[in-house]
Amino acid sequence: MTTPHIMSKSIIIALAALLSTTVTQAQENTTRAEYIDRWADVAIEHMEVYGIPASITMAQAILESGSGNSRLARLANNHFGIKCGNNWEGEVIHHDDDAVGECFRSYSSAEESFADHAEFLHTRKRYEFLFNTYESDDYVNWAKGLKEAGYATSPTYAEKLIEIIESEGLYLLDRRHGRQHFNEYLAKKYDVDKHKEQEITLTEGELLKDRQAAFADAGTDPNNFRITINSHEGYNVYLINDTNYIIANEGDTYKSIGRLFGIPHYLLRKINDAPKGVEPVAGEIVYIERKALEWHGENFLHHASEGETLRAISQTYGVRLKTLCKLNNLEKNTVLSDDFNVRLR
Repeated sequence: MTTPHIMSKSIIIALAALLSTTVTQAQENTTRAEYIDRWADVAIEHMEVYGIPASITMAQAILESGSGNSRLARLANNHFGIKCGNNWEGEVIHHDDDAVGECFRSYSSAEESFADHAEFLHTRKRYEFLFNTYESDDYVNWAKGLKEAGYATSPTYAEKLIEIIESEGLYLLDRRHGRQHFNEYLAKKYDVDKHKEQEITLTEGELLKDRQAAFADAGTDPNNFRITINSHEGYNVYLINDTNYIIANEGDTYKSIGRLFGIPHYLLRKINDAPKGVEPVAGEIVYIERKALEWHGENFLHHASEGETLRAISQTYGVRLKTLCKLNNLEKNTVLSDDFNVRLR
């Protein structure tokens, strides 16, 4: 007569343990707000270096990883659902997706997953049009473009990303000093002060509301609107055309500068449209984030000097060399004659 009683008690204990485990797991789940707070700064860093909207990075991570709670995220630190592919040589994990037991990348940390996501988009030909066509605050076209390029098979992938971005105010992260704008948004949304902890010192120039008016006041010389905004590792960081740059010192290389600013040297070279084998000289502008797709100033033309190059003009104005080539129907190595009018936008 005691056996049923003992079995019943065992079942109760097992059920209690299972319930306790389930509750504990539920309590450990990361909320969407916690996840955004943890990774927003990383998304902003990748936007500044690669040009991927921070809002897109965050929305993809939220959607693909369930705010860090998915099986892939927990067991393999894979926050973006990136599959192995033919060239992956790292650790792997098998997971049911479009088919049973598909191969997905496994990372040693979540940070590694975020870094690989940026490299994955930046180095794949099928995503190249996104970087060349859309600014880093155009989250709508980036979302549609990712779907068009085949990042995901869901027919509503773009709409899902846009819904996350707009419902969470993630588009604010795409602005200059986006974290500050986002924190202010949260403070208003939740009526709390804890989100105002991060203090950012802004110069008078950075607080200008009307960017067009500011550039108009600068006249035709972009040097008039250069702003010192920060310093890092002994370098002043300047701002022009919404893009950060430094001035190279004697002996600097793209590799040495990239090491200081945490940017791969090959990417830094690409950002600056630097030919292979050419290193910066003392006094030369070196951009530490992608130049803008277009000139945001009021003036449309630059009057070239004899021997000036399109790349030199690109560096002066913080506009991508490809943009100037397309606008002026010129090759990137074209040497200009005196008073040649170069279209800026």
